[in-house]
Amino acid sequence: MNSFLYSDDNKRYHTWNYHLRHKFGCKVMKISLNAGFTCPNIDGTKGYGGCIYCSESGSGDFAGDPADTIMQQFEDVRIRMHKKWHEGKYMPYFQAHTNTYAPASVLRNRFECVLRQPDVVGISIATRADCLNDDVVEYLCELHKRTYLVVELGLQSVFDETGERINRCHTYQEFLEGYNRLKSHGINICVHLIDGLPGETPEMMIESARQVGELKPHCVKLHLLHILKGTVLAKQYEKGEVIPLTKDEYVDIIVRQLEVIPPEVVIQRLTGDGARDALIAPLWSLKKFEVLNAIDKLMAERNTYQGEKYEIQNTDI
Repeated sequence: MNSFLYSDDNKRYHTWNYHLRHKFGCKVMKISLNAGFTCPNIDGTKGYGGCIYCSESGSGDFAGDPADTIMQQFEDVRIRMHKKWHEGKYMPYFQAHTNTYAPASVLRNRFECVLRQPDVVGISIATRADCLNDDVVEYLCELHKRTYLVVELGLQSVFDETGERINRCHTYQEFLEGYNRLKSHGINICVHLIDGLPGETPEMMIESARQVGELKPHCVKLHLLHILKGTVLAKQYEKGEVIPLTKDEYVDIIVRQLEVIPPEVVIQRLTGDGARDALIAPLWSLKKFEVLNAIDKLMAERNTYQGEKYEIQNTDI
């Protein structure tokens, strides 16, 4: 029998699906949207070209078409989601690029129309920790008070040398400043980490998860590095400068990362989705359920759970 507190099935980690079902009493579908924003490391404010792994869609390959209105996107994605799940409620997810990189008045114009739709129970906003101006934070505080808000911060790694390699254009200290600013207002935060970044060892990836776990975010997303056509990373891969993780390596790293993240932290994702027509490597990642099943199997074999080592490290002696 599974003794993990935040599970009612075989999962040994705190899944996003478990959290949403227990919070809202039903399936909640994320509706990925593209609001047409850019990023400070694309437009020259901090850098050019974006992060080396980002496609032209800015990590929004499965979001709506930015040529359409937000409401058109919402309806198109909603219909697609209902082909898989026939019933449920919705959470608009502003996914592509940096979705607080504009004045609050612009954000309000983009966000409010979908928040008014039937059966919308919250909103998820992907952004960077260095794009949180005073007016934006004030608006986020307002959203937090009247709906279920999750602000998703792309960190990827706690190591600044990695940040420089991937052209992130902000430091870990800057991330902490933005994170703590949101946290001080009680805003739910989801931190993104990427495994397999150039130059990183498994130990570095575990350390990133450990440090993020110490921050006690609401959620964490653990991604696999995807090499996509048309990116700087793809050129590095072609030159042999980047070697993708194998499936066994990735599964082992994920299990070890889960062990150092507190059990109450919700795990929104354990592997990313790469668009089939754009993905160069690793191709094994296309079989998502095989990866997730391998994670479950390894955790069972090791008889381990999310937070197992976090709790040991933080036990008072």
